[in-house]
Amino acid sequence: MLPTIEQAMQELTLAGELNPGPWVEHSLNVARAARNIAAKVPGMDADKAYIVGMLHDIGRRVGIVNIPTHVYEGYRYAMEKGWEEVARICMTHSYPLMQGEFDYQPETAAEKAIKDYILHCEADDYDKLIQICDAVATDYGFVILEKRFVDVTRRYGIMESYIQGWEVTFRNKESFEERMGCSIYDVLPDIGKTTLLCPPPWKPPVKQS
Repeated sequence: MLPTIEQAMQELTLAGELNPGPWVEHSLNVARAARNIAAKVPGMDADKAYIVGMLHDIGRRVGIVNIPTHVYEGYRYAMEKGWEEVARICMTHSYPLMQGEFDYQPETAAEKAIKDYILHCEADDYDKLIQICDAVATDYGFVILEKRFVDVTRRYGIMESYIQGWEVTFRNKESFEERMGCSIYDVLPDIGKTTLLCPPPWKPPVKQS
């Protein structure tokens, strides 16, 4: 079950009021990218892609949190709503390596739940699509993958698994492009312009004591 586009927009608007930040515009751009790409891929539902793209980060409604927390909180919230397809994307969007992400034993309850889910999940077209769109969408528009990977690394540092994830994302991009008959960049508005922008990495506001 999926929410309507209108319901998804209402959810994102409310979440942005609970936890303001550039993640909201990022989510909207993920949705736009997903819709535009899916519309060019035979057999994919552009509206579904738009909805799950819009809500992939909905777990950030709880506040400024790390990756496992926002992933799990998004999954829990979507499941409470009965939106299983959204819940799935909340779980998979941050893990392009899927099972390969978890060659360690998680310590937190959230990470344990995520690992258990991912180990029993095979990535489908929508999982892969949102992983790609999560990588090309910023809050200010669309950028080529290389630019986005540098941006994320500036914020979080570099790990070997990141590079492995980049390789998977490039392969998935090429697979979609074969089915689209064009580059994914051809359907992302103004990507040439926004790729050249270099805003500083966003930092959460300092709370006044």
